[in-house]
Amino acid sequence: MTDRVVNGLSVDVEDWFQVGAFEGVIDRSNWDGLTDRVERNCAAILDMFANADVKATFFTLGWVAQRHGPLMRQIIDAGHEIASHGWDHERVFRLDSKSFAADIERSRKVIEDAAGVAITGYRAPSFSIDSRTPWAYMVLAEQGFKYSSSVAPIAHDHYGWREAPRFAFKPLPWSDLIEIPVTTAHFAGRRLAAGGGGFFRVLPYGFSRWAIRQVNTRDQRPAVFYFHPWEIDPNQPRVTGASLRSKVRHYTNLSVMAEKLEQLVREFEWDRMDLLAHREAARAVDLAA
Repeated sequence: MTDRVVNGLSVDVEDWFQVGAFEGVIDRSNWDGLTDRVERNCAAILDMFANADVKATFFTLGWVAQRHGPLMRQIIDAGHEIASHGWDHERVFRLDSKSFAADIERSRKVIEDAAGVAITGYRAPSFSIDSRTPWAYMVLAEQGFKYSSSVAPIAHDHYGWREAPRFAFKPLPWSDLIEIPVTTAHFAGRRLAAGGGGFFRVLPYGFSRWAIRQVNTRDQRPAVFYFHPWEIDPNQPRVTGASLRSKVRHYTNLSVMAEKLEQLVREFEWDRMDLLAHREAARAVDLAA
């Protein structure tokens, strides 16, 4: 069954100094003075995907797109999708509807100008659409987005909407916009985060294999997987001043991440998130029903 289910593969394009773990010690005003490594890391990812013959979606910060126009075009020319990750990784629950609208409008225009294509997808920084921000979907729909992948249906200290559906749902009764949550698995009556990122990097590869197979076979649904370019970069600068917990989360197993990813992209079937959203639309749960 697993070789017949096509899963969603995605990359959250942000640099090592733009992550939530370090937002308290690295000010946005200092970003331009820091060592930029996102382009070299994305080039390695593009090579990995080409060698495995898979396509993916690159959810990109507008800040990055503004500075790396040629990279945006390389991603498109390779057959991948580019979508929005907001402007500068500000979490949605720290914005109001007006500032959120300005954020996604600004980032969308810059990304489209850089890539030369229209974008239809959005992922909130740190999966920050949750029970506090239902208004975000109205803003996304009003600006013409077709899908979002911004919900982690778990409880977590940085993010999470535990009560959200595990699979595709329609958050608005008057719009075809669909939300595709990042993957979770079930074990002993609990939801476990299993969609990539730090969980994939830190836990044994066998856990992710088990989780994706569970979703593909038992639930008969596609998994949604994500990671960041900095996660394949063990030589990135080290941040001082961050908490031990943040450092452990950020730096653990960077040296083995690329190898694990290469195994993952070859073991399962993958595709872009826009194509996955199109296929999942007919099965999306209507929250207003």
